[in-house]
Amino acid sequence: MATLFAGTTQKCTACNKTVYLVDKLTADTRIYHKACFRCHHCRNTLKLSNYCSFEGVLYCRPHYDQLFKRTGSLDKSFEGTPKILKPERPTSEVSYNN
Repeated sequence: MATLFAGTTQKCTACNKTVYLVDKLTADTRIYHKACFRCHHCRNTLKLSNYCSFEGVLYCRPHYDQLFKRTGSLDKSFEGTPKILKPERPTSEVSYNN
């Protein structure tokens, strides 16, 4: 008795082509070919251990940090924002008006 191989109907999120089990990768409930699982910014191939996603778009960790975490950086200078200066420390010399 011959059994027919039931083809998959799962499509890659990136290229919309059929994904077979040997080349299937699932991330954020979406299915990809291993070769299609790439950073949107630099196009490098990603792994499940080193990717981030924002609104369904994939990024490598360095580009995700560069593009989305920059505003939280302490090194960023915001133009137009006045700088807050620390008050001067009082000196040991105190003058009293008598």
